[in-house]
Amino acid sequence: MESIRELCSFEGRLPGTDAERRAANWLAKRLRDGGRRVEVEPTYVHPKFGLTHAAHCAMGFAGSLAAIAQPAVGFAICLAAALSMYLDLNARFYLVRRLFFRRASQNVVSPGNRPEAPARILLCAHYDAARTGAFFRPRTIARFTRLARLSPVPFGPFRPLFWSLAILLPILGARMAGVDSAAISLLQLPPTLILLVAAFMLTDVELSDAVPGANDNASGVATALSLAAALDADQPQNLDVWVVLTGAEECLMEGMRAFVRGSGKKLERETTYFLSLDSVGRGNVRYVTSEGLAVSIAMDRRLVELCDAIATADREDQGRFAAQPLAWGFAGDGLPIRLAKFPVTTITTLEPGALVPANYHRPEDVPERIDPAALDRVHGFTLELVRALDRDVGRRLG
Repeated sequence: MESIRELCSFEGRLPGTDAERRAANWLAKRLRDGGRRVEVEPTYVHPKFGLTHAAHCAMGFAGSLAAIAQPAVGFAICLAAALSMYLDLNARFYLVRRLFFRRASQNVVSPGNRPEAPARILLCAHYDAARTGAFFRPRTIARFTRLARLSPVPFGPFRPLFWSLAILLPILGARMAGVDSAAISLLQLPPTLILLVAAFMLTDVELSDAVPGANDNASGVATALSLAAALDADQPQNLDVWVVLTGAEECLMEGMRAFVRGSGKKLERETTYFLSLDSVGRGNVRYVTSEGLAVSIAMDRRLVELCDAIATADREDQGRFAAQPLAWGFAGDGLPIRLAKFPVTTITTLEPGALVPANYHRPEDVPERIDPAALDRVHGFTLELVRALDRDVGRRLG
């Protein structure tokens, strides 16, 4: 709790800000005081993700209108918007985002002290904070949650936007082929309106204030620090324990994207495992089996199996973790890690029936709203997971 309060004292630690830099330096000092080696790795990020995707939505809206008179022009605009949005949401390549300014950010990387170990585990958490906005009001989130329950697939805030663009493409393709009927116009209307509303809501996010970020994600940072201290005191036999605290996650994982494309290239994919801790300050334990902002990406099968085994054993015992698998339409630092072909899963917490973590991107996300019992549950579950992975690596080594 003290770590959470200290990190939240860096008010306005948005991606690429001076507050984020000061928070990174404080975390680096905290790790050094604990006897660990630390490197603060600088990177450049594009923090205006809201304007980026507002531009995608505006392009789609403009393309849909242009297609009424010039189908080929409208189709080309929507295709460019859909391609740029898909690549951006998966942190693969930036097109429209490059039109907006860059800012300096940094990742705090603490390598383990056992480089000779046969495998390594990286405990990851982001320390930056998000902006609030009209979309994150409790009433809006409640409506969105009810809508998500009707969906047969994981549902997240960006999926309606991307798939609205995708749905427009065959409709505008039909217009290019000469099909111009009332039915085509009727089919074209809903995705066009969705994109128009989304453009305004994303712009609203960029104009809103920063949140304290106690649950998202000072709680994950504090838990990572606590786990590192516990594992340093009682070291795993087969794992070298790293700590990676990333900046710029709230502009769609740019900090972790920079890490896996930089320092991550030196790590062996077969013997390097990642655990991402995100929003673990209220609710019961959830381990992510798949995530993604546009499409679902499966997490590492072996790590999920180990989580399943721990959750099953816990249910047969006292059920203190209340852990369950989670497939969701959101994404955190686990997404760029998985797309880089590393084994990873994300540990988070959700209250019963909730779609998003408690006080998600709200001004109420303050340290006083953190549940210490939830932190204990995540700490215990993740510690058991690391121990189980250590035994698993040992068995495979014979």
